[in-house]
Amino acid sequence: MSALDGKKIGFVGAGAMATAIMQGLLKRGVDASRLMASDPYAGCRERAAASGIATTESNAAVAAACDVIVVAVKPGVVGDALRALAPSANGKLVVSIAAGVTIGAIEAALEPWDVRVVRTMPNTPCLVGEAAVGVARGARATDADAAAARGLFAGTVVDVPEKLLNAVTAVSGSGPAYVFLFVEALADAGVRAGLPRDVALKLAAQTVKGAAAMQLETGKHPGVLKDQVCSPGGTTIAGVEALEKNGFRFAAMSAVAAANARADDMSK
Repeated sequence: MSALDGKKIGFVGAGAMATAIMQGLLKRGVDASRLMASDPYAGCRERAAASGIATTESNAAVAAACDVIVVAVKPGVVGDALRALAPSANGKLVVSIAAGVTIGAIEAALEPWDVRVVRTMPNTPCLVGEAAVGVARGARATDADAAAARGLFAGTVVDVPEKLLNAVTAVSGSGPAYVFLFVEALADAGVRAGLPRDVALKLAAQTVKGAAAMQLETGKHPGVLKDQVCSPGGTTIAGVEALEKNGFRFAAMSAVAAANARADDMSK
């Protein structure tokens, strides 16, 4: 957290993703007095205020009061939000989490003010300190700015060229939804096989968590780890065969490709 020490962090937009980041920061010991959020919707402001976070309807007020401004509105309204707060953001760091909105578009909306931009693509596991995040800095952003942006997240944070951020969006930004579908499917199958719903769901979720932790900690290729579970003529290889027959890997790859194509369209 050293890159953010002493800095006040403002969120323009207090929806689901901003909430996940704010709650993650609070869980890591950031005092609520250092956070501020704006949102036009009372429900979003009330949710943030319940954690002791100062709220307002004014994006400009957040920009004026904070050192780091996190842009967390929907991609289609980023330009309007930035133009409204631009004068108050002069000389400050703007961190965007908006999918598909380029650094160039953000900088253009903030002209002629002196603003440094870092674009990020986080995911909702920020809430539990297990984010997977891609970070790309604008031309004026410093090493300290990039470190401050990375400090917003706990988990795996990687620096990538901006041209790869849409791929990050497709893999890890959207990825939790794919994983939740898989967990739900595993649990449903467990219920079909006779397990109680709560037991099936706990086993399915822990299986995904444990397998992911095993791959990260060992560094072994997923194919190697898969082979270690597949005994000759056993139950697992029978299950893997069923997944292959039903196009499991193709479906997963197609989901990422579709999300990446959509992010490319949004960038245009």
